[in-house]
Amino acid sequence: MLSTKEEIRKKLFELQDTTYRDFQAKLIPTVAADSVIGVRTPAMRALAKSLVKDAACDEETASAIKAFLSDLPHKYYDENQLHAFILNEEKDFDICFSEVEKFLPYVDNWATCDTLLPKVFKKTKNHQALLEAVNRWIKSSHTYTVRYAIGSLMRYFLDDEFKPEYLEKVAEVRSEEYYIRMMVAWYFATALAKQWDASLPFIKEKRLEGWTHNKAIQKAIESYRIAPEQKVLLRGMKV
Repeated sequence: MLSTKEEIRKKLFELQDTTYRDFQAKLIPTVAADSVIGVRTPAMRALAKSLVKDAACDEETASAIKAFLSDLPHKYYDENQLHAFILNEEKDFDICFSEVEKFLPYVDNWATCDTLLPKVFKKTKNHQALLEAVNRWIKSSHTYTVRYAIGSLMRYFLDDEFKPEYLEKVAEVRSEEYYIRMMVAWYFATALAKQWDASLPFIKEKRLEGWTHNKAIQKAIESYRIAPEQKVLLRGMKV
């Protein structure tokens, strides 16, 4: 059991894989290379699960996790990743939501942003509160808060709870930030796979800015969920 936030950091270094560190650093250009410890994802996920399990029966571990989550901004990329994996295990929606709100302003890379997938957010009963937050997050000036908002609409609101107005909301996003534009493209590529009739007009009418429009088409064409005849149609819509 780990009883202090310092012990948690020490454990991350014990799990370090320098080969993976060097590889991972190249994939996340928005963070300093020397902030990457190099903990592989399965080991990171296992550590998070172990900490959460221990915290349920050990007050010192629970206190250590609380101190770790409050220690923002973190010094290391891997601490951000562990933070996300710990929140993914939180079963209480209100607690989880509060912690996500506190953490989002400190997320500084696409990987941590996309790792933050709390299991409790999947539950339909929590979606109204989540949707209200998305409406705020998508207007943020912080790159990864906006990316997280669009990602949430993509993950939780493109199936049974889908509404065409969500497409409008994402199409209205305008940014020079690569990681926002890429998420808009990813969203529309997924929307084309899941809600073809509702999303196709946004491509036909060129509602997205040029780069994002083409990237959405590219990602859709690469998807196995898009039918061959649909891909032919999309290829003819590039700008």
